[in-house]
Amino acid sequence: MSKSGVKKVVLAYSGGLDTSVILKWLQTEYGAEVITFTADLGQGEELEPARKKAEMLGIKPENIFIEDLREEFVRDYVFPMFRANAQYEGVYLLGTSIARPLIAKKQIEIAEKMGADAVCHGATGKGNDQVRFELGYYALKPDIKVIAPWREWDLTSRTRLLEFAESHQIPIAKDKRGEAPFSVDANLLHSSSEGKVLEDPALEADSLVFMRTISPQEAPDKPTYIEIGFEKGDAVSIDGEKLSPATVLTRLNALGKANGIGRLDLVENRFVGMKSRGIYETPGGTILLSAHRGIESITLDRGAAHLKDELMPRYAELIYNGFWFSPEREMLQAAIDKSQEFVTGSVRVKLYKGNATVVGRTSPHSLYSEKLVTFEDDQGAYDQKDAQGFIKLNALRLRTLAMRKRQQQ
Repeated sequence: MSKSGVKKVVLAYSGGLDTSVILKWLQTEYGAEVITFTADLGQGEELEPARKKAEMLGIKPENIFIEDLREEFVRDYVFPMFRANAQYEGVYLLGTSIARPLIAKKQIEIAEKMGADAVCHGATGKGNDQVRFELGYYALKPDIKVIAPWREWDLTSRTRLLEFAESHQIPIAKDKRGEAPFSVDANLLHSSSEGKVLEDPALEADSLVFMRTISPQEAPDKPTYIEIGFEKGDAVSIDGEKLSPATVLTRLNALGKANGIGRLDLVENRFVGMKSRGIYETPGGTILLSAHRGIESITLDRGAAHLKDELMPRYAELIYNGFWFSPEREMLQAAIDKSQEFVTGSVRVKLYKGNATVVGRTSPHSLYSEKLVTFEDDQGAYDQKDAQGFIKLNALRLRTLAMRKRQQQ
């Protein structure tokens, strides 16, 4: 019998040094049969090397799963989140957070298909990702065994990790023998860089950190104008061309990169209790957020729009903390999706040196009325005399408070 009764485990596998060490560690320490799962979320890396490396480490071809999840990622996770205009702590577009529930979901699906009794991730014991992965696992399969090597093993330094790799003939890229200057996580929505040279929040990040965007100072001196089409809150076209969800985001990423859009230097509050500093690049997402708020500005009623803005911080926090599969997130999603019923139309956005500015918006369901707001004769559409009674009714409690204050003086 293997360690803790684990016979078969599904590992979230990138093909990099850390997860390759984890793969071999699972074989040696748990004596378990390992199934690898590698997700293409648009991180921009070739995935076939991960297959070859898994095979070289003794994984059977039928136990290697590599899936292109780009469309599902954007359609079922990114777009629902953007309907809410979700930003954690007011600025972070949740690029890493939103990818974790999809990876967890696929791992559980593979575990059930292959009869595995455990799943494994490579997140450290100090970060948020361990929470996100494991909350996802337990929400979908409550009796699953979870293995988190960074909380169990004694490979607590880069030196120990390299020694383990060398002793088990795990190939080590030359640049991995030294300390990486910072860690990177990437997918189609964003890239995030953390740790090492970025740990001091007083120091400006070096230009080498940025991979998804050019510097706003180096962006073209001439603005780029684009038109984004929306249907029920989701972007469906750019400049009149109908595109799939992943293709929309890919196109917006290229436009954002070329115009220096989407950089963020953030000190955030992790769910596990500490503060961390991260450099995020979300070029397409930054444009999409601006455009989505633009189309909502003419299609959402004031009450609905303001309620959405009140709900958004709670919704964003749920995603950040790993509660994508929670009933409260699903309840909020239902309300948000209902609000998008008439969020259809097009938005014209000006891209210029780091900024994505809405400069035009149209919709067949627009609530904006030139007849009402005009400074010219509105031909009886709005009786300005009605404002007097409206103001007096709203002022009633203020006048009552003021009279009480005067009596006490």
